[in-house]
Amino acid sequence: MRNTRAITLGIAAILAVGACANPATSTAPSVAPSVAAPTEAPASEAPATAAPSGPNAELTAALAGEYTGTTVDVLAQWIEAEGTAFDDSLKAFRDATGINVVYSGISNYETVLGVRVSGGLAPDVAQIAQPGTMRNYQKEGKLIALDDFLDTEAVKADFNPSFVDLGTVDSKMYGLFYKQDLKSIVWYPVKAFADAGYTVPTTWDELVALSDRIVADGSNPWCTTIEHGDASGWVATDWLEDVVLRTAGAATYDQWVNHEIPFNDPSILAAAELMSKMWFTSDYVYGGNTRINATWVGDSQTPMFDEAGPKCWLHKQAAWIPDFWPKDGDGNALFKAGVDSSFFYFPPIEAAQGSPVLGGGDMFVMFNDRPEVRAFVEWLSTVDAVKDRVATGAFLAANNAVPAEWYTSYPMSGLADIARNATALRFDGSDSMPKEVGAGSFWKGMVKWVSQNGDGTDKVFADIEASWP
Repeated sequence: MRNTRAITLGIAAILAVGACANPATSTAPSVAPSVAAPTEAPASEAPATAAPSGPNAELTAALAGEYTGTTVDVLAQWIEAEGTAFDDSLKAFRDATGINVVYSGISNYETVLGVRVSGGLAPDVAQIAQPGTMRNYQKEGKLIALDDFLDTEAVKADFNPSFVDLGTVDSKMYGLFYKQDLKSIVWYPVKAFADAGYTVPTTWDELVALSDRIVADGSNPWCTTIEHGDASGWVATDWLEDVVLRTAGAATYDQWVNHEIPFNDPSILAAAELMSKMWFTSDYVYGGNTRINATWVGDSQTPMFDEAGPKCWLHKQAAWIPDFWPKDGDGNALFKAGVDSSFFYFPPIEAAQGSPVLGGGDMFVMFNDRPEVRAFVEWLSTVDAVKDRVATGAFLAANNAVPAEWYTSYPMSGLADIARNATALRFDGSDSMPKEVGAGSFWKGMVKWVSQNGDGTDKVFADIEASWP
């Protein structure tokens, strides 16, 4: 990883003082920079008209005040608190450049974006959550390739290669990732864990051995449930996807998600068999398959906090789960993440597949090519663009060049460490499959599989394959 290349916006703001702008005829920035009267050039000198050149040249020009008074239109799905946090984080860029970045957060985002693009009113920059959506816009010829102006070598050095790949089509970069979310973590009760003499496993074999030891000690290792109304089953699909990444690898995972191999390919069935040992081995899961199917996902981990001691010790779930831990009568949290329960990385299985993570992320794409828009996208590729978001303690940047010390609170400090060490990142497979499968037969098939206590794997997976449109 290269050293952090932070753009010092405070100095840049001073440089912007000499920029010329006409507030009467341009859209004023959210926070107007102080503008001094321009020094009149000697008559013998022609004004400079050459376009900026070199990596991130437009950002350099913007920080010198060359685009003061211009406007960049940004559209994203972030609303309420998250939308406010994103908009607030843009103040540094507005102040330093005099460019007015107008942010709009939309609830029915995908529909609105699609209508605007098809109607010729695309925003300058838009957030996209699914790589497939980006590829569709690229195929329609709507997107601007970022390679022509962005410092792509810096992006490749600072971002996980998977983010670079997911933002690239036909060797051209169209998507720049901004934030990420990770699912590949396992929660455990910190104090009780230490008191019992247990240690955090770093391999699959150690995870199995720990599970066996907990059973031998008279308890159940796993807190696992999947009931979530019409969405029941997604917890099981996440588990399978994580195991596929660790056994078959990212390339096979991509083929599976894209249906380039059958859903019930032997490599997927092998992953299911390995998963079944964790889910259906006697006494491994608290309450067995009955509780797995009958208990709401938000209550999965509750038995870990039993007053008499943990009834289960391990819970594979993303970093949002502490919001659903037990509360007192006034709704106040009784347990603190990182203190009462912490997490470790869901261990690798096959050494050849490295340390992959399952998760998601948000990228930015560019629809309109103007110097000020380029400058904004170039800024988004730097750590400065996420510094204020990271400081909130509720944001994990896709940029791995963010200094570790910026993550000052849990759980983001732990997630950032996992992200930096990940050898591959893949999006949730069920989210990327056709809805008839990913949010239909896959979810329902896993519920059926659990109800059968892991029996009939071949038939369950063959039925899911047959449902593929």
